[in-house]
Amino acid sequence: MSVLNASNVIKIYKGKGKSNSTKALNGISLTIDNGEFVAIMGPSGSGKTTLLNILSGIDKLTSGDVEISGRSINVMTKNELALFRRQHLGFVFQEFNLLDSLTLKENVMLPMILDDKEPEDIKTRTNEVMSMFDIADIVDKYPYNVSGGQQQRTAISRAIINNPDMIYADEPTGNLDSKSSNTVMSCFEKLNTINKNTILIVTHDSFAASYCNRVIFIKDGLVNMEIRKEGTRKDFFEKILGCLSVMVGDKDDI
Repeated sequence: MSVLNASNVIKIYKGKGKSNSTKALNGISLTIDNGEFVAIMGPSGSGKTTLLNILSGIDKLTSGDVEISGRSINVMTKNELALFRRQHLGFVFQEFNLLDSLTLKENVMLPMILDDKEPEDIKTRTNEVMSMFDIADIVDKYPYNVSGGQQQRTAISRAIINNPDMIYADEPTGNLDSKSSNTVMSCFEKLNTINKNTILIVTHDSFAASYCNRVIFIKDGLVNMEIRKEGTRKDFFEKILGCLSVMVGDKDDI
């Protein structure tokens, strides 16, 4: 069963004149099934982040359709979309986007507080997700007191606190060293394999993408190719590098 369906998605950014308009997405169609772990990759300027923003309702498409859990998000009002995103979608960003005035625990429980959940349910669920990502011993610390990897694990905990239909992540390892990146991607892998969460990430990092089950490559605002994981993660990593070298034309540019 599919969670996300995108049909002929076009996004045009209008400049001051017709000649200054930029077509960022040129008719992309894709489907993501329940329980999939998918990465979107491509050269700089290919439209990766624009696509993620359209598919998650952060940005509005110019034409086409995006359905999540059977509901078309592009016909929702601003308030309907805000509520839908809070209740059905989870977000993880490169910059973590944690509130420095709140403890890690308070950051994680914020979506449940906004939805007026019962205090006991909030406490139980917060303890559950923070324990899952090995940050239960730092719940009372503030974001500026912990490492980037711990901040990102907190952000992931916040993203899944309301059991979303879809989790979106934009360059989730972009600000992390290799050890922290490995830990964070292992968290996503755990969510996918144990919790069966459906996850879509945008990344330029082949190592991060190798944790996924499928990689969709886009170029010039179009789907260029896609591959599925077969064999080991190392095999998939090498396959990803090969596809990128074909797209970019020079392996040294990747």
